[in-house]
Amino acid sequence: MDRLRVLEVIRQGQIGGGESHMLDLVGNLNKEQFEPLVLSFTDGPMLDRLSSMNVKWFLINTTKPFDNRVTGEVVELMKTERIDLVHAHGTRAMSNVVWASKKLKLPVIYTIHGWSFHSGQSLPTRLARIASEQYLTHKASCNISVSASNQSTGKRSLLSFDSVVINNGIDLKKFDPDKNYKDIRKELDINDDTLLVGFIARMTYQKAPLVMVQAFKEFVDQYPQTHMLMVGGGDMDEEVQDLIKKEGLKDNITPVPFRQDVPDLLSAIDIYCLPSFWDLGLIEAMAMKKPVIATHVDGTSELISNNVNGLLIEPGSVPELKNALLKLATNDDIRKKMGLAAYQVAKENHDVNKMVHNVELLYQRYQN
Repeated sequence: MDRLRVLEVIRQGQIGGGESHMLDLVGNLNKEQFEPLVLSFTDGPMLDRLSSMNVKWFLINTTKPFDNRVTGEVVELMKTERIDLVHAHGTRAMSNVVWASKKLKLPVIYTIHGWSFHSGQSLPTRLARIASEQYLTHKASCNISVSASNQSTGKRSLLSFDSVVINNGIDLKKFDPDKNYKDIRKELDINDDTLLVGFIARMTYQKAPLVMVQAFKEFVDQYPQTHMLMVGGGDMDEEVQDLIKKEGLKDNITPVPFRQDVPDLLSAIDIYCLPSFWDLGLIEAMAMKKPVIATHVDGTSELISNNVNGLLIEPGSVPELKNALLKLATNDDIRKKMGLAAYQVAKENHDVNKMVHNVELLYQRYQN
């Protein structure tokens, strides 16, 4: 039997949650049965990572969703590479391959890495996003929800939505709290006895970096013996830098450009924060036994039990984020207990091998 040639499609070459998910999938697929190829719509370090993995990749540049200007190029790529199955990761990736896939009558799987609509949007924007997701999910041969709550939101918001749930997984050998890691604190000149908060995410609206800075300002005013790493980059870099300067936090926050040594960064911090408006990027921190602060959004409630293995706050709430930081900063025992409880959840429910096995079973439906 010939190997199934699967085109894995992602919106960008920068490495975020969806990109890490796809890299883990591609790296762990059974190569005797499947041949993954990757299409990205922007350049970035993810492509270098694919090269080091000997995975063939392609770049078609666009930052727009539903960009019909690239459809012809995508069609030619699929024909030239004799693609059997398309697997789109995220809304933008799906929007830019769905027409080409249907034109060639190729099956297309759509993994929903968080919905593009959420309660923080204006009503016109939210309705437009819902309409887009309605279209994309109905055009897919199969939809994958990365959590049960992700699926539940789809069923509430979209007509006749259907999906299979395959929980996100991570490589527990890579994110191992018992390994030795680089001394990030020494590299960045941060004292060992300083409480270190970590915000590791793209600087985009979705990740709420301005909320993070505003809450950290109020937190530092009450608990000055602390520091924060803001690791990542994005279209809000300048706004974030301006707010740090405006709030007088240049000595309290170290902005760090995107870097790939995430396990080393997580090992160095004491508290992980991700106040996103919609996301599922906490599992790595949990696997490293870090207490987390996150928002009540799809997927998070399945990962985080409030006051057990982390703290949950409302999206966009500066006071709640400040208070959550204070609660963890002032109690070592709570941090340790929550970190250990978080680790147990990641270990038991989010192993990459289980995730990949479930995706492979889905791929097998499309093998001749």
